[in-house]
Amino acid sequence: MKAVTWRALGAARDVLNVEDLEMPQPAAGEVLVRVHYSGVNPSDVKARGGARPGVTKPPFEVIIPHSDGAGVIEAVGEGVAASRVGEKVWIWNGQWLRPFGTCAEYIALPSEQAVQLPQATSLQDGAVLGIPGLTACHCVFGAGDVAGQTVLVSGGGGSVGTLAVQLAKWGGARVIATCSPKDSARVREAGAEVVLDYRSATLAKDILNATGGQGVDLAVEPEFGVNAAMLAEVVRANGRVAIYGSAKDMAPTLPFGPMLFKALTLDIVLVYILTEGARAKAVARLQAALEAGALSFAKPHVFSADQAAEAHEMVEAGGRVGAVLVAL
Repeated sequence: MKAVTWRALGAARDVLNVEDLEMPQPAAGEVLVRVHYSGVNPSDVKARGGARPGVTKPPFEVIIPHSDGAGVIEAVGEGVAASRVGEKVWIWNGQWLRPFGTCAEYIALPSEQAVQLPQATSLQDGAVLGIPGLTACHCVFGAGDVAGQTVLVSGGGGSVGTLAVQLAKWGGARVIATCSPKDSARVREAGAEVVLDYRSATLAKDILNATGGQGVDLAVEPEFGVNAAMLAEVVRANGRVAIYGSAKDMAPTLPFGPMLFKALTLDIVLVYILTEGARAKAVARLQAALEAGALSFAKPHVFSADQAAEAHEMVEAGGRVGAVLVAL
């Protein structure tokens, strides 16, 4: 089978190659998926580039990158219902703690990691559900229903942010979002009632004004270090901050006093290691939102396997709208 691989840490153009590898076979409890689209995420390019703390060499001799993807089940291993053959599925944790991810024509993995796609959801959209979809879903619903609450989504123009806006709106929340002015119309269309410039010098005041001074019940946050002081101001007492990133400040200084006297819950979300129960709930919610037609996706940027380095470079550059996919 054709597969994109890397064998050393480094720049995409230096280490990504297309190889012919032996097609995997599904073991007991596994399914074999013919991959149509492989999703490229920031974690994939950081792993390949050697940006993870303490990592000085590849964890495996040969790595097929990417955790997200979508395709069709072609075979099943012992213990998996034969009726699954032919299912259109989306994949989560394809390359988490294992060498071979989704950027190949085939992947064999545990049956539960290939989730049946609703009929109306395309394979391109399915390739976005693993990391962005589950992250957004767990951030919004990780502590339960949000109906009647006010949810702040920082970075509403990003992949996770836009999905979080849509999910919170579908869940019955009033949504306030921050983003770049160029994204404001798109974020409002996604369901945000109030859209604010994330660079505003009066951002905390703007958010409080939008809530009548009451603050928000939940904040979904991609840059915790930068926004910690703002969050301490705008999240109401006993509120929750769902944190899925802090790249601009990985060692933040916290305003602990204000957070303490509001008894805020800081919920750090790493979607790869959700507990079995939490993941099952997130998958079920995400599936329900898809079935309800509550989620829409920007047009993706699709590259061929031979262009995988360009796909990685686009993710590294940032500032894009739409997922980055490799078509197999």
